[in-house]
Order: sequence, then structure tokens, then C-alpha cells
Amino acid sequence: MDFKQGDRVELILRSKKRVGTVEEVYNDTQKCKVQIDEFPVTVTKPQKYLVKAEGAELVLPQCVADWLNHCKQEGYNLFWSKKEPLYYVKLPISKRNEATDELEVINMCLLLNIRSRETCISGNYRWVDKLKRTGWRTKLTEAEIKGMPGGDIYWQFAVPIEEVEGEA
Repeated sequence: MDFKQGDRVELILRSKKRVGTVEEVYNDTQKCKVQIDEFPVTVTKPQKYLVKAEGAELVLPQCVADWLNHCKQEGYNLFWSKKEPLYYVKLPISKRNEATDELEVINMCLLLNIRSRETCISGNYRWVDKLKRTGWRTKLTEAEIKGMPGGDIYWQFAVPIEEVEGEA
């Protein structure tokens, strides 16, 4: 990014967002000397760590936004940096066994499309993970389950993944 003297920039300094003004640009080293607002201090930072100030928001580079989105989809709680527990929603479905003419209960797995918020059910919860790139998920967080229409009912059938995979 091309910065020039006088540009307003945003940066992270000591774990906080700071706003400042570019005092000097060192094109040979791709660095800028920045006077930080509200501090009697100047810092020299590589240009890749600076973003032009656009209103009151810090604009993230696209690669950072993509990574944060990926972590969120994988169930990471970014505030605490630990993974949230994941669940399968196993729905008991009754069907008649044609050979014995008896009623059987089988477990079907709920699928959620995280893009369209559609739901459907499947008899095989493991192979569906191959459909991740299309937006369908079987491994869901508590918030995803409860956020669906009828989610409180689905939550009653949520089973921690560790329990299900321990049965296999």
C-alpha cells in the first residue's frame, strides 16, 4: 500500500488499536514513521501493519478476515481461543420393518446449511462431513443448534461428538 506524509493510519500497538499520522515514509525498507494520537510518541512500523484510517473502524486485511471466518466455522471461540464443544443432533425416527412388520426406531442426523440456514436429515452423520465445502454441517455448536427455528427442541437431542465417536 502506498502511504504518504500526512496520511491518517490505524495500527495495533501494545494490543490496542491506535490511530496516528504518517510523518515519514521509507520506501527502501517499506516502513513508515507514525506519530500516535494522544501519545507523545512516534513508532516506525512496516507498511504491511498499517491500514489507512477509514472512519472509526479498523479495516482488516482480507487474509485475516478469512482466517477469522474459518475459525468461527470450525467452532473456535475466538475470545478465549479454545474450541467450543460440538454436537450431533440425533433424531429418533420410527419406521416399520417390512420383513418383521415391527416398528423400529432409528437415529437420523440433523444437517444445517450454515449459508442458507436450511436443515435436513440423513441416516449417516459421518459421510456428510465431506459436504463441508457446500456449507452443510453435522457437527454443530450449542449456539448454532439453538439458533435454528425450533432449536430448543433440537437441543434436547444433541449428543456430544466424543460420545458418538466413542461408540464407533
